[in-house]
Amino acid sequence: MSMQMEFIKVLPSPQALMEDYPISQASKMLKLQRDEEIKNIFTGKDDRFLMVIGPCSSDNEDAVLDYLHRLAKVQEKVKDKIYIVPRLYTNKPRTIGVGYKGMLHQPSPDGKEDMLGGIIAIRKMNVRVIEETGMTGAEEILYPEVFRYLSDLLSYAAVGARSSEDQLHRMIASGVGIPVGMKNPTSGDLSVMLNSVAAAQHEQEFLFRGWEVRTKGNELAHSILRGYVDPYGNSYPNYHYEILRNVYAMYAERKLKNPAIIVDTNHNNSGKKWAEQPRIAKDIVNSCKLNADIKSIVKGLMVESYIEDGCQAISDGVYGKSITDPCLGWEKTQRMLQDMAEML
Repeated sequence: MSMQMEFIKVLPSPQALMEDYPISQASKMLKLQRDEEIKNIFTGKDDRFLMVIGPCSSDNEDAVLDYLHRLAKVQEKVKDKIYIVPRLYTNKPRTIGVGYKGMLHQPSPDGKEDMLGGIIAIRKMNVRVIEETGMTGAEEILYPEVFRYLSDLLSYAAVGARSSEDQLHRMIASGVGIPVGMKNPTSGDLSVMLNSVAAAQHEQEFLFRGWEVRTKGNELAHSILRGYVDPYGNSYPNYHYEILRNVYAMYAERKLKNPAIIVDTNHNNSGKKWAEQPRIAKDIVNSCKLNADIKSIVKGLMVESYIEDGCQAISDGVYGKSITDPCLGWEKTQRMLQDMAEML
C-alpha cells in the first residue's frame, strides 16, 4: 500500500535560500564574534549572565523588530553583567498538534499553512535582526531539517521538553556548532535530561537531508530546567536551590564537559504565571550568590517577554502581544533586566 501522504512541493535547499537572502560580510563577522562570546560564557572564561529572552513565538516581523530594537538599547546599559540572546522562535510545538504552529507554518498567523512562504519569512526576519540590531538569536530545534536554513544566523538553540528524548534531535544537537540547551522532559526526570546532554556531546553518525553525516559532538550542549508536571498535569518548579545543587552533583558524577544550566523562568517553573518570572529570576541569582557550585553551573535564564503583558487570541490583533504562551510585557522586562544587573 502506498504512503498516505501528499507530496506538495520540493523546497529550496538551505544553500539556495542563503544565496537569495544573504547577510553582509559585517554581519558574518558579527555572528562569529557573538558565537565566541557566548561560548566563553559556557566554558567559564566570561562570567556574564546569559539572558535568552523574547516572545514565546515570533509571529509578527515588525513587532519582533520593534521589541529587539528596545532590547538592544537595554543590552548597551547592562553589557558588563548581562549578555542578551533574543528568542526568535518561529516553529512552535503544539501539545495536541493543532493551532498556530509558528511563522514557519503560517507566515501570516491567520493565513493558511505555507511552508515555502514560511522558510522565506523566517529567513528574512532573522536577516533583518542581525543587520538592524547587531544581535543573533535563539531558536528551538523543533524540526531538525529547518535549522540549516538559519544556521548562519543563530547563536543558540534549544531542544524542547517533548523532543529531548528523541534520538534524531539529540544527534542534530551534536552537530549544530553552537550551544544547545536540552530541556528536561515534561515528567521532570533529570537523568533523562542529562542523557540528552551526554548524547549531544558525543560524536554521532546518522541520516540527514538525504546524506549520511558524521558529527564531532557538541561540547556546549547543556541542560535547561523548565519545571515539570505530575501524572495529573499539575505544574511543579525545578529552579530551587536544592535542585540546582543536585544537578551540579549529577553533572560531576557523569563527568560531562562544560557543566551548565540555563533556567527557564516560565512554562511549568512559573505554572504559566508569566508575571512571576522576575521573582523567579531573582531567586535564581540569590541561589548563585549563596553557593559557589551553583554560581559556576548556572549560566543564565530563558525568559518569555514581548511588548505587551499576557497573551491574546489571534483574532484580537493587539500589536506586540503573544498569540501563544503569555509573556512579560516590555516595562516589566526592562525593570527586571536592570534589577538583575544591579544584583549580579
